[in-house]
Amino acid sequence: MLELKAEPLTPEAFAPFGDVIDTRVSDSFAINAGRTRRYHDLARVETLGEGARTLVSIFVSQPVEVPLTIDFLERHPLGSQAFMPLHEERFLIVVAPPGETIDPGEVRAFVTDGRQGVNYRAGTWHAIQAVLDREGEFLVVDRGGQGHNCDEHPLAARIQLA
Repeated sequence: MLELKAEPLTPEAFAPFGDVIDTRVSDSFAINAGRTRRYHDLARVETLGEGARTLVSIFVSQPVEVPLTIDFLERHPLGSQAFMPLHEERFLIVVAPPGETIDPGEVRAFVTDGRQGVNYRAGTWHAIQAVLDREGEFLVVDRGGQGHNCDEHPLAARIQLA
């Protein structure tokens, strides 16, 4: 079984897998007569294939216990998938680079600080939602439309916090 320690999430460490969504490290500008700060273009939304469209959803996830044992990773080859916590929920992230197979030596685990979200690039392997501490609500932006857009690959791993 693969043993992973979840490291703090940073844009640099997560770059091979997608984008970290975090207003604290993003550029912004004033809109709406100066009453609103717009944190613009925080993640690259990918919707690939014929008939693709962008979906905006809310996921409500139950908390997991740590150490967390997982049995598989999934990927969405036709689109990115972004998760943004709505109430500063911390969550675990387990990822591997895109490809037909998963090299256990390239699997990484991260833990958010509750104010960070992530955008998995199309094809990036990732674990299912793993919110910590309490039930979590997440704004999710991903791809809808025709075509097969979810693959699973077995991977036995146990994740602990660093």
